[in-house]
Amino acid sequence: MTVNNDTNRKTSTMAYSEKSGKDSWRVRYERDDGTLGSVSGFPTQEAADAEADRINTERRHGRQYDPEAGRTQFREWIEPWFDSIDVAPTTLAQYRSLATNHIIPRWATVAFDDIGNLAAHTWAAQLRARGLADSTVKTIMKLLNMMLADAADEGIIPVNPIRPRRRGRRRHQRRPETVWATPEQVLRIAIQAATLAGEWAAILIISAAYTGARWGELLGLQRGNIHLHDGCFTIDPDIGALHEINGHFQLGPPKTAESARTITLPPFLIDMWRYALTLHDHPHLFVTTELDHPRRSNFSRRAMRPSTDGNHHRQDPPIRVHPVKPGLTFHGLRHSHNTWLIADGIPDVGRARRLGHKLPDKIQEIYAHVAPEIETKILNVLQHRWTTALTNLGTLDLGTHHPTPGGLLGLPAA
Repeated sequence: MTVNNDTNRKTSTMAYSEKSGKDSWRVRYERDDGTLGSVSGFPTQEAADAEADRINTERRHGRQYDPEAGRTQFREWIEPWFDSIDVAPTTLAQYRSLATNHIIPRWATVAFDDIGNLAAHTWAAQLRARGLADSTVKTIMKLLNMMLADAADEGIIPVNPIRPRRRGRRRHQRRPETVWATPEQVLRIAIQAATLAGEWAAILIISAAYTGARWGELLGLQRGNIHLHDGCFTIDPDIGALHEINGHFQLGPPKTAESARTITLPPFLIDMWRYALTLHDHPHLFVTTELDHPRRSNFSRRAMRPSTDGNHHRQDPPIRVHPVKPGLTFHGLRHSHNTWLIADGIPDVGRARRLGHKLPDKIQEIYAHVAPEIETKILNVLQHRWTTALTNLGTLDLGTHHPTPGGLLGLPAA
């Protein structure tokens, strides 16, 4: 909208365009305090008129957009934005880490108006070129996108400048296959973990492989949620997982709503857990010999990695352990559990309910149930795999091992 009458300019509250130079136009608008603000740099009257119309439209819809707010540096928005979001503590910790390490160094001192689509995607390409995983870069861009979208909603900028990329090479990134282990390999790994960290580490590894539970779900398991007389344990929807956030532990909900579930235990694991509960009086089942919560990084470094990869690369380690399944992670034990159940013919619904997954088929998700016969079969095949592994382990060449608490675990002495 163009207004040429000087009197109208002084009395109107609507934004308007005016010539500001030989080949430039600007938009004048009334600020909330009644003073006049301006947005300069439009090459044509049509461009300035379009901006004035947009400002007027925003105000008619109750959005008090201030064009000058776009000169605010992005860092002024970061903490208010974090204070406004309501996400899980683990998600918040991830977002803050990505913002601190990537977004703030690049964009903190940049004005909102200077954050453009091309610049953002160029930066993303640079992150990939520096070796960041594509999934990490996507999460960083998602976070920046959310911040800018909320800034637009608050009237700091007119619109979110970031748009999906429709050009460029297609990335055919083959997702690496997760390493999984056989029951015999799990036993060998557990025996070696016992020599390195203690019985609790061995029982934890075996429990992950034979229940399919996640790390946080097992570490968050408390005595009140263990029902050995019924042969099961429950994962509470509110405090069923132990989260490690910025070095501190806190109980919270498991990964998804479907993760709150009851998991049955094969007979051998009932006996093993009954024994484990006699080792200490801590409220949680899985704690270190010092009665502390295990830290995932420490467990990986001290127990999981050497127990799976071996430590032949180290000269004269205190305890020599041998490669069993290089590359296997703790989460790979969950994959192992699912792989075994697939091989034993357990239907999708039985595996999904046990692992805390949602079935992809909506109809099946609603109407499929785990019949008692399926649950019985799951326990039977897991018990069979355990006893078979014990038998086979006695015929394997285990090499030289230090003594382990095998008798207490029901494992053969190494």
